[in-house]
Amino acid sequence: MKKFLLMMAIAAMGVSSCEKRPAPLTIDNALTAAEMAEGRLTPEVMWKMSRASQSSLSPDGAWLLYAQTDYNMAENRGSTTLWVEELATKEVHQLTDRTSQNTAPQWSADGKHIYFLSDRSGSMQLWQMNADGTHPQQVSDFGFDIEGYGIAPTGERAWYVRTVHVADRRSADIHKDMDKSKARIYDDLMVRHWDYWEEGDHRHIFVADLTNGSLAEGVDIIGAEAAWDAPLAPYFDMAEISWNNAGTVLAYTGKPLAGTAYAVSTDSDIYLYDVASGQTTNICKPNEEARDVMPGYDKYPVWSPNDAYIAFRSMRRAGNESDKERLFVYEVATGAMRDLTADFDYNATNVVWDGEEQLYFIAPIEATHQVCRVGLNTPAVAVLTAGDHDINAFTFANGKMAAEVCTISMATEFFAIDPTNGAMEQISAINKPIYDHITMGKVEKRWVKTTDGKQMLTWVILPPDFDPTKKYPTLLYCQGGPQSVVSQFWSYRWNFQLMAAQGYVVVAPNRRGLPSFGQEWLDQISGDYSGQNIRDYLAAIDDVAKEPWADEERLGCVGASYGGYSVYFLAGCHEKRFKAFIAHCGIFNFESMYGHTEELWFVNNDYGGAYWETQNATAQRSYANSPHKFVNNWDTPMLIITGEYDFRIPYTQSLEAFTAARLKGIPSRLVSFENEAHQVFKPQNSLVWNREFFGWLDKYVK
Repeated sequence: MKKFLLMMAIAAMGVSSCEKRPAPLTIDNALTAAEMAEGRLTPEVMWKMSRASQSSLSPDGAWLLYAQTDYNMAENRGSTTLWVEELATKEVHQLTDRTSQNTAPQWSADGKHIYFLSDRSGSMQLWQMNADGTHPQQVSDFGFDIEGYGIAPTGERAWYVRTVHVADRRSADIHKDMDKSKARIYDDLMVRHWDYWEEGDHRHIFVADLTNGSLAEGVDIIGAEAAWDAPLAPYFDMAEISWNNAGTVLAYTGKPLAGTAYAVSTDSDIYLYDVASGQTTNICKPNEEARDVMPGYDKYPVWSPNDAYIAFRSMRRAGNESDKERLFVYEVATGAMRDLTADFDYNATNVVWDGEEQLYFIAPIEATHQVCRVGLNTPAVAVLTAGDHDINAFTFANGKMAAEVCTISMATEFFAIDPTNGAMEQISAINKPIYDHITMGKVEKRWVKTTDGKQMLTWVILPPDFDPTKKYPTLLYCQGGPQSVVSQFWSYRWNFQLMAAQGYVVVAPNRRGLPSFGQEWLDQISGDYSGQNIRDYLAAIDDVAKEPWADEERLGCVGASYGGYSVYFLAGCHEKRFKAFIAHCGIFNFESMYGHTEELWFVNNDYGGAYWETQNATAQRSYANSPHKFVNNWDTPMLIITGEYDFRIPYTQSLEAFTAARLKGIPSRLVSFENEAHQVFKPQNSLVWNREFFGWLDKYVK
């Protein structure tokens, strides 16, 4: 053990003891005496928690490799380090230090080495080290950052993703004699995407030889002129790319569309790139006759161990980014495809093969996320795990399974799962020093009867040290998405336990339009934002408000994104239920939103169409129920928060709402983060966000 720790210390110093390294970022996660004495979750305490992710089992199943991010609030930045846990002993070892950012760890096929990305040489490059962290060596030395990679199982080659410049959009590039001009020039959509201006840069996949620990510059398999991204924008998820086990064919997700065609379509496909021939095949549309067979998202290819099959996730309906994610299997030899989840009314994600005949995946089921199992030739889905938790990712190796699990009361920890019976055992305690000194509120599962006679699962989070003889201010939480489940998630932005710790009861309903309750429940919201799902919100808060411990005179309503829309809409029809509203990056004006946003397939599906389609009854109903048309009924204090890099629901929506509130004479406040987008990620911005959030509630609700 001492030898192992000594080797860790040597490895953390880098490739040479003589090399000058930056000073490591100081991390102090210890609670202060005052925080321990107070014993409750605060924003400051939450930001002292370590965030674990990117886990994978070693090929022999004996070690769990993962990344951990910790933050220094004063410096407004974090540090990501790599760790391993020896499962037999539960001993944890840190492999990299805090002088650099180290991420995307992957085991070599034989388990002897760990590959990872690090910026320790000045840019983000590929590195490798021994499995015990010793002898880190730089594998790539390019004049650009590597944004993701994958090593072929044979170890002979790798793919990597980098940004390439495909087209000029800057005026100084087009008019080269006007080098001080600052304009962007477009002839087509998309002008912006999520949080960046489209200036002709795209992510492409490159395939390169890996010889003697050195990665050569690769071949752009997308094409130097291709004005589209692989993996797909805006998330650039490297899990959309996968080597076959022979290391001869690369499967990846592509959407070879540009301009307006890209902006209105969700039609992505699975492509196979043959290294030897350089040929690319679209397995979802092998010929012109198949052009309309799979018009929605097809993503995340995963090869079977014998390379005979490719599993992937597929959405049937074009333009619907929240359609059911079906688990499809493609037979390489014949091109035949099968839907293994045709009779399973839930999404399939995080697909992993177990041998040649069995697959595991994660499904959202009744506001939780569980591991499921299905056979290649016996497609009857079995739900393997059970309990109120979210299993967000898992890996499988040598008959063993390890998962990343969280709950409303626990940030991500690692659990071992028995793949035969689903039994779960916690194997990490990353944030135990914090949990040992704070008290979490009780989380209750409540089934609320809706106005149309259905049963709706609603989480109710009570304050720590809850006393049923007292009355508590109560918050209605409105979920965003709009099609994202209110599950057992732990959030560093909208944290239910953090709200409860400030003395509020939190009511979090799984209203219509959320997954995990079947496709019919999910589909209701599309084209009917102001309908049953709004009545579901009111049913939930009215049901809880009847409790003797819920103060009907002190109700608040909060939400982001679609939840922000919900806040704006409810502000015009809540019949004086609420004392205060908080809307973060919410949709306020459907007509201007249609022209300001970028992924037009989203508004086309969710609104039913464009505002000028006067014969489209669904679209016209949506626009008639835009929140801005009910501002005349606003009479309640409102806090409005936005990010100036939010191009998904552009910050102008928040400006419009704030203008309306002020002109109506309503107590209101605008908080606009100039360096955030749709969510708030930066440490100090987060603390400001929380101070404004709870300050507003404390003033008008508490």
